[in-house]
Amino acid sequence: MTKAMFAMAALACAAATPAHATDTQDTMRRIRDPQGGLIVIAHRGCHEPAPWHGWGSAPENSALALQRCAQMGVDVMETDVHKTRDGYLVIMHDDSVDRMTDGKGAIEKLTLAQIKALHLRENEGGADAPLTDQTMLTLDEMLAMAKGRIVLNLDVKAMIYAEVVDAVMRAGAQDRVIVKTFGGLGSAPLASIAPFDKVPFAVIPMSADERGIDIPEVMRRQMAGAHKPIAFELPLLQLSALPAIGEQSQKLKVRLWVNTLFNGFVIGGGNDVDALRRPDAVWGDLYRRGVTMIQTDDPEAMLRFRDAELKH
Repeated sequence: MTKAMFAMAALACAAATPAHATDTQDTMRRIRDPQGGLIVIAHRGCHEPAPWHGWGSAPENSALALQRCAQMGVDVMETDVHKTRDGYLVIMHDDSVDRMTDGKGAIEKLTLAQIKALHLRENEGGADAPLTDQTMLTLDEMLAMAKGRIVLNLDVKAMIYAEVVDAVMRAGAQDRVIVKTFGGLGSAPLASIAPFDKVPFAVIPMSADERGIDIPEVMRRQMAGAHKPIAFELPLLQLSALPAIGEQSQKLKVRLWVNTLFNGFVIGGGNDVDALRRPDAVWGDLYRRGVTMIQTDDPEAMLRFRDAELKH
């Protein structure tokens, strides 16, 4: 089903679709249980139009994008963290404000006051995207807004992991975030290393082989520490690599996370555009192959598919 077809159904369905907040404790319990059903992750929040709720687009990584995810019942919101010139942690994917705001410049060269004077552009931004009344959030603000509403996946965009985890601890949010970074065959078990041992932690396995045949061994080594990763977020790989990885995840009793963003991170497995037309052929197929966390730019559609078809 296309987005145009979604829009046609909006008027009939929006009023009948109840808004409901996510219980973060329950979400984390389900994430820690590999048999806890499909976890829906909204990429940079719920920024795409949500026709069944009667909503237009929202700026990515914004307060509105978080609010809509929480109302929709999304499990996890992925978001991105940078640091300003004066040392504040702020929410933005790019290392500059150019694409998403009415300003210009690298975040690391701007002060928080300069950043707060800017306005976010609609959806994924760009020079032609309309400006909104939304402004960039600090990490502290986003953690406060997410409390009791949605789990945050913090994608840390610079070598500021210790500062990010410190902010999480100060907010008392250590049980409602996921922090992640890359690990390869030569990496120590990262979940047991400070500061990652203080928060739920996911590993993005680095493969030295274009076929991804070493990823199961990376997973085994990363699970060998005292603290275990909560999930493995798979890098770009071929569909042929997935059976061995899925088998290893079952053996290790750990979740697999795949992104269906852009062209899809499992080559040959489909992407969000394909899933809007044939959700079971993309999201359903990945789930049957052992993928139990999926990150998407179309969380409304995935939630409807999960709740109607997967019956976790």
